[in-house]
Amino acid sequence: MMKFESVLAETDGFGRYQIALTILLVFPRITLPCHFLLYNFIGAIPSHHCAITSLDDDWIFENLTQEQRLTVSIPKQEDGAFASCHMFPEPQFHLLNNSTNTTALPVVQCPHGWEYDNSTFKSTLVTEFDLVCQSKGLAKASLSIFFVGVMFGSVTYGILCDKYGRRTMLLVSYVTALVFSTASAFSTGFIMFTVFRFLTGFNLAGISIISIVLSIEWVDIEHRTFIGVIGSIAWTLGNLMLAGIAYMVTDWRMLIITVTTPLGLAVVTWWWIPESARWLIVSGKIDKAYGYLQRCASVNGRQDFTARIKPETLSTVVTADKQGHNYTYLDLIKTPRLRRLTLLTGFAWYGVASTYYGISLNITGFGLSLHLTYFIYAAIELPAKILVYFSLKRLGRRPSQVGTLVLTGVCIISNIILPKDYWTFRTVIAVLGKGLSEASFTSVFLYTTELYPTAVRQNGMGYTSFMARLGASISPLIMLLEEVWLLLPQVVFGTLAVCTGLVASLFPETNHARLPETIADIEQTRKRSICLTMLEQSESPLKMEINEDYAS
Repeated sequence: MMKFESVLAETDGFGRYQIALTILLVFPRITLPCHFLLYNFIGAIPSHHCAITSLDDDWIFENLTQEQRLTVSIPKQEDGAFASCHMFPEPQFHLLNNSTNTTALPVVQCPHGWEYDNSTFKSTLVTEFDLVCQSKGLAKASLSIFFVGVMFGSVTYGILCDKYGRRTMLLVSYVTALVFSTASAFSTGFIMFTVFRFLTGFNLAGISIISIVLSIEWVDIEHRTFIGVIGSIAWTLGNLMLAGIAYMVTDWRMLIITVTTPLGLAVVTWWWIPESARWLIVSGKIDKAYGYLQRCASVNGRQDFTARIKPETLSTVVTADKQGHNYTYLDLIKTPRLRRLTLLTGFAWYGVASTYYGISLNITGFGLSLHLTYFIYAAIELPAKILVYFSLKRLGRRPSQVGTLVLTGVCIISNIILPKDYWTFRTVIAVLGKGLSEASFTSVFLYTTELYPTAVRQNGMGYTSFMARLGASISPLIMLLEEVWLLLPQVVFGTLAVCTGLVASLFPETNHARLPETIADIEQTRKRSICLTMLEQSESPLKMEINEDYAS
């Protein structure tokens, strides 16, 4: 009984066809971080204070400088900065001579709105909809709702992809995400904006889970790690682009439109993206699968493919549960090993995503500008991913996953202990933690794709992505705990990263293992698959004997 890897090898499992597919999926992958981390900029809270323009008509103010006007109108905080949300009910002119003690004076909430520092941002959600003071949490709530959209989108697209195919649903996610993201930029109210961002996140989820699965299912075992890391590097490129674009485009509406543009290019390039031959075979669509494999072989220069592999050969590739059977999320918990795998990967994805976004959405307090800190955070991802590539190849999936998570937790906890005066050292530790958290995300994407069988792989990715977005949507709310204790959010994220690393230690190793095709493959031990793959890379005389045993 033939395995799909053997069929793929006849087409050249990593040739021009696979390289072209990877390039075609760059545009949508670049878009993802530009939306997932966009709130760092469109939700930024610039320096602000109560508006005092209503006092301009008072002749007493005509001869006062702006600094003097603020002094008599707005109390100062302990650090010497003017208060953001309160002002004096009446001008306190005596403060022009002595402004050291203002805490005993009565204050009121801003009656005429706020004035904002527009030196960094022309406009943000906060300045557009006055989301300051009592409404500060609304910006983070909107971000949480965006990730709730991604969460439910992951589940929905997971079902639809296993039912209607990867390629079809990829186009749906391209078009709908493009439409709703553009619509959000023209929102006339905060509620309208939040609804459109929910729908944008819902459909971006399809791109997130489909692009990685489609790439992995078209490459051979040897190059799976490479393709997984390359796909993740596209995220880093998008991150770096976001830092530069946000620096140049300081209006939140234009920023959304700008970062959405690559989705238009993705729609155009979709026509050249193939369907997953693995999914077609498992779904019983043998003729279509054979057509795509023929095209792959032709592009890769394997002209003898049709002579060596016939359509009827593909019907023997899957020992399948049931060809043409529509799998659901219930299939993830019906059998013991798959149920255990589902529980473990769900917790792991929750922890990885919650930690990553907990770090990525907290880029202030290091003594650097917002854009520079974000750029450094994005730049560290590149060497982190190169290092995790070699780690995944040499050490394996499990040690890499565990190591990156535990070390991320150590970095977060270290910054809790370090005094704020050592901001340079704190910044280095924070950047290192960011790189490690991104490496753990890169690893878990590849790892999970290899753990789930083809029959329910998209369902598995949909479920784990749901758990990840649950973690991401809760992260902004966890950051609000700083109102209780400034360091509490970091304690939560650091502890969660270490605990997630311990859970990942329970995963089976998948390095050098064939991708499982059916649920039955998961329920059987995978040691024979690992041994067989290693033997296939050699010329051992035992190779044929084990092949026959494996087929039986």
